[in-house]
Amino acid sequence: MTALASQGQLRASIIRWSLFTVPLCLLLGFLSGMVAGSGPGNAWFDGLVKPAIYPPPATFGIVWSILYVMMGFALALVCAAWGARGRTAAIVAFAVQFAINLAWSPVFFALHQITAALVVIGVLALTVVLFWRVRRAAGLLLLPYLAWVLFASALNWQFLQANPGADGSSGEAAVQRYEI
Repeated sequence: MTALASQGQLRASIIRWSLFTVPLCLLLGFLSGMVAGSGPGNAWFDGLVKPAIYPPPATFGIVWSILYVMMGFALALVCAAWGARGRTAAIVAFAVQFAINLAWSPVFFALHQITAALVVIGVLALTVVLFWRVRRAAGLLLLPYLAWVLFASALNWQFLQANPGADGSSGEAAVQRYEI
C-alpha cells in the first residue's frame, strides 16, 4: 500500500484543520481592522481624497471576509498534506505573509503611513507559489487573494498620489480636509 491515508481520512483531516484555520484567519483579520480603526469613521481616512477606483466601503468587509475564508481553507489543505514536500516552508511562509497582511491596516489607518503600507502590501505573493507546489487547490484558492492584493496595491498607490501631504512616511504633517 502506497497511500499514507485513505480518502476519508484525508477529508476528515482537512475538515479538522478547516475548523481551526478558517475561524482563526477571520478572527485575526477582523481584529486587525478593528484595532486599526480602518475605513469610514476614521477621521484621517475620511479626510483623504479618494481615488476614482475606490469601491463602496462595504466592498472591503465583504471581499476580505471571503478572502480570509479562502485563505483559511487553503491553509487547511496544506496543513493536512502530511509528508508533502515543501509543506513546512509553505506554512511558515503563510504565517509570515499573514502577519504582514494583518500589519497593513494598522500601518495605513492607525499610523497614517501610506508609503510604508504600499511596501507591506508588495511582499504578499510568495505564499501562492509555495501553496501551489504542495497542493494545487490551495494555490488556486489564493489566486483571488493575489488579484485583490494587486488591486489594493494600485489603490494604495493612488491614495499616495492623491494625498502626498497625508503620508506620515513623508515627514510632513498629516493633512485633514474639511468640507463645508
